[in-house]
Amino acid sequence: MDEETLERYARLIVEVGANVQPGQTVWIVAEPRAAPLVRLVAAGAYARGARFVDAWYFDPFVKRIRLETLDFVPPWYGKRLRQLGEGHGVRISITPHVPPGLLDGIDPARAGRDALPAHKENFDVINARTTNWTVVPWPVPEWARLVHPDLDDEAATAKLWEELLYVLRLDEDDPAAAWHARLAQLHEAGLRVDSHRFAALRFDGPGTELTVGLLPTSRFAAETPGMQTIDGVVHAPNLPTEEIASAPDPQRVDGVVTATKPLDVAGTVVRDLRVRFEGGRAVEIEGEGAEALRGRVAKDEGAARLGEVALVDSEGRIGKTGRVFFNTLLDENAASHLALGNAYAISVGEADREKINKSAIHIDFMIGSDDVAVTGITRDGSQVPVLRGGSWQV
Repeated sequence: MDEETLERYARLIVEVGANVQPGQTVWIVAEPRAAPLVRLVAAGAYARGARFVDAWYFDPFVKRIRLETLDFVPPWYGKRLRQLGEGHGVRISITPHVPPGLLDGIDPARAGRDALPAHKENFDVINARTTNWTVVPWPVPEWARLVHPDLDDEAATAKLWEELLYVLRLDEDDPAAAWHARLAQLHEAGLRVDSHRFAALRFDGPGTELTVGLLPTSRFAAETPGMQTIDGVVHAPNLPTEEIASAPDPQRVDGVVTATKPLDVAGTVVRDLRVRFEGGRAVEIEGEGAEALRGRVAKDEGAARLGEVALVDSEGRIGKTGRVFFNTLLDENAASHLALGNAYAISVGEADREKINKSAIHIDFMIGSDDVAVTGITRDGSQVPVLRGGSWQV
């Protein structure tokens, strides 16, 4: 990527993604090779009045070395994040932290238990809404060659950059305006779904017959396009984003679902994933590499239940590429998906805050495609088409 485009990307992260405010402390988590972007983001944050920018370079190769013998994580990682939340700071995550496939050969169960650089305190801080935050991509050769296996590292990385410029809308004259427009479209779609007050959503497709119950106050549209902190700072948690999402009833999920894309579990790629739910709990998790996901699901009681159901239409730019990116940030925004683990409190009204799922994990896996029909079930039992062939029906 040329310097001018990289500067445009950094501005998009600072101004739209994280929306850094004067006086805030900014915490950036990134793989060392993302340093060129980190430095420009830091410069942009300081230009907007940030008080301090802390760049934490997380080395995935050191993580692999550690996982060969140990899986201990010191408690001060979580304490640092809690302090950032108490100070109403900013969190910027540049992914992937661990390139997909990098942990091949490591015991999948051991790898599945280790989420670093993420940790369980993330969700407490998110649900407290004390930080404005965003997650964005940066290509590395290991990731690029998995997406484009027919190209050498240099060509694969260049091709991946080309695709990222498109899905990030950096090809637009005004990327910020383009994203504000798209976020408004997604917000409107969420309002249309919410207007039906569905009691459940049903997913039907190849290998999928699943019903996901919703709580009485589950909602797909937040107060504003994008997420808003308790201080009123509007930010975009994911760039790119093409989804609307809500918190399901963790006790009311039944049936079988087959993933429509591979899943990267912190460096381990899971393929042909199939999950069976009974009474809200994932009782069977099968597929190539599924041990890594089963290791994560063994974290705590809530890890085997759903914390998110998200709907994605076929109009988003990621899906239009037809590409499997082996990166959840991108792939989850190309297809409707579910997330095992923690729910986001902003997805429900106050009356249901104590009912949402709680866990130390949050793992999205993709279940949508043009062949998967999504139907809303109203509280009187009526059925309303929501997505057919990837197009909104509401």
